[in-house]
Amino acid sequence: MQYKRIIVGDSEIKVPVLSLGALPIAGIALFLWLISGVYVVGPDEVGVVQTFGKYSRTAQSGLNYHFPFPIEKVQTPKVTEVKRIEIGFRTVGKNQYQTVERESLMLTGDENIVDAEMIVQYRIKDPMAYLFNFIKPEITVREASEASLRTVVGRHNIDEALTSGKFMIQEETKFLVQSILDKYQSGILVVAVQLQDVSPPKEVIASFKDVASAKEDKNRMVNQAEGYRNDIIPKARGEAQARIREAEGYKKARIARAEGDVAKFSAVLKEYRKAKGVTETRMYLETVEEILPNREKIIVPDSENGNLINLLNLRAKGDK
Repeated sequence: MQYKRIIVGDSEIKVPVLSLGALPIAGIALFLWLISGVYVVGPDEVGVVQTFGKYSRTAQSGLNYHFPFPIEKVQTPKVTEVKRIEIGFRTVGKNQYQTVERESLMLTGDENIVDAEMIVQYRIKDPMAYLFNFIKPEITVREASEASLRTVVGRHNIDEALTSGKFMIQEETKFLVQSILDKYQSGILVVAVQLQDVSPPKEVIASFKDVASAKEDKNRMVNQAEGYRNDIIPKARGEAQARIREAEGYKKARIARAEGDVAKFSAVLKEYRKAKGVTETRMYLETVEEILPNREKIIVPDSENGNLINLLNLRAKGDK
């Protein structure tokens, strides 16, 4: 190959001189170089184009073009793909898992140790931030997730971590992981956080089971007592209401009878005041009429000489 010398200032530059026979080859090479800039962005991807190493634009799905390397280059991250990381364990085969104790063992708020395993699902929400702000985004997600889980578990006691508080721990951990990733502009969206298993360490799991069994017995007995209370109290209240209604009826009857007696007495009193002698006689006769029937009687007539005539068995003789 022949070269042509060009002097620029104090420097001399050799520039290759192409012969006429080499032009077709150079043209083909240039054509191949130019068409190497054609690329396809998949439906679940975006194209992030860099010009001389600096972000220049974002290409959407379909057929696109960029100036070939080294002028421009393109990366096509999958923005709809949901990725996952495992905290506290690793999947080593189909239905086979291995515990990673340096990640899974953590301290609760009441200073008990639990073995916690978690899955974090995430996807890309800002391709430019995802590609350029971190060298290894997966490591960032893993470390943020582990730190967040430790923080949240440390806020709860062991009973909450093992039973009723699992959902709350998941939600708090998800919020905290997302906050950390947003703070560092990771371009990552946390889709879900799932606690796979939270249990006591293997060395003390038998003791924890005994405690849990005792708590279950306690809860069962409390529930039985509550059921008995819920059954007996309505019955007692019903009986009390029946007694109250019965007493109310008796009260009304007594009041009505008393009012009747008062009315009767008032009427008699009124008549008595009009004619005392007649009223006294009538009352006497009514009383005698009420008490004498069906009784043996002794009649003592009022005689002038003072002799008493005793008439016994008057009723029997009168019946003949």
